[in-house]
Amino acid sequence: MRLLFLAVLRRHTGNAVTAQRVRDHLEAAGHECILRDAFDFESPSEIANFIKAESLEAALALHLYRGGRLLRGHGIPFGVIFGGTDLNEDVNQGEKNKVMGKVLEEARFAVAFTESMKETAQTQWPHAKGKIFVQSQGISTVPNAAFNWNSFLRRSEINQSADHLHVFLLICGLRRVKDPLYLVDAFSEWHQEEPSVYMMIVGPEVDPVFTREVEAKVKRTPGVRLMGEMAQEDLHAVVKNCFAVVNSSVSEGMSAAILEAMDLEVPVLARNIPGNAAVVTHEVTGLLFSDPQEFVQLAKRLVSDPALEKEVVANGRDYVRMYHSWQAERDTYGHLVRTLEGSPED
Repeated sequence: MRLLFLAVLRRHTGNAVTAQRVRDHLEAAGHECILRDAFDFESPSEIANFIKAESLEAALALHLYRGGRLLRGHGIPFGVIFGGTDLNEDVNQGEKNKVMGKVLEEARFAVAFTESMKETAQTQWPHAKGKIFVQSQGISTVPNAAFNWNSFLRRSEINQSADHLHVFLLICGLRRVKDPLYLVDAFSEWHQEEPSVYMMIVGPEVDPVFTREVEAKVKRTPGVRLMGEMAQEDLHAVVKNCFAVVNSSVSEGMSAAILEAMDLEVPVLARNIPGNAAVVTHEVTGLLFSDPQEFVQLAKRLVSDPALEKEVVANGRDYVRMYHSWQAERDTYGHLVRTLEGSPED
């Protein structure tokens, strides 16, 4: 089956990584999957022309509003995957909420990453109850074995021996919802007391205006560094070498960076929001903080308590291997996409 898969492909942001992985699953099931950025199409008529020109038989959208709304009314069966901001933010805007409800009326299935995402969607659009499935993200990490951590630190202008460093890594596309500056002032104060701790923000420019703001702030803040986009294998190598991975987002669907850190046996400190609390159990699989001061307290505790570090790492690894199986994700999408074949009654 020839499928159109619409997603927001902002390079190595979470949705782009998820889209690449789901495409691999669909192709492994024998389908031809054409992955396109939803922002490449300005209107449903452009999508209609593309569907016709490419002889597409079905479609899938990652993000109910940005992708899903473009698939309505074309007469081809489609499914949707909730992205995160669709359920956490767009849902609060009347017109967008209405459009997303109509998308779900036409969709044959919808995938939520967590039970709480599913509950949110069912509360908003009760008519979709029978077609929403929960499939957590499947995680697979492949760090670049040839990656040189010491030369990476030098490029980041961290001129200290790696043996005594504690690098806290925040991975995100630079946009406001990820709130990369949330911890910067509190962290910098700590760095000035304890010069071996650094915060490193790594990720692509998504919002150019906001990126300039982040660059300016980081430039004048001791102990904080900003690095651009990296290849996935190199990023996994950076995660493997850092002390802990941090998430300070205002909203998340399900953070792949958190799950990848757990898979790579690195501790996680995450802001206490529903998307993060769905995968991080405080003091079990990671640590949850509610404000910058609590983050610093917990980070200090992690640095000084190797037993706690060892425990959350072991629990995080076991959690990911049990609940975020790459193979289970592949099986689910293989099954769901078969529902797009033939008429709804088949």
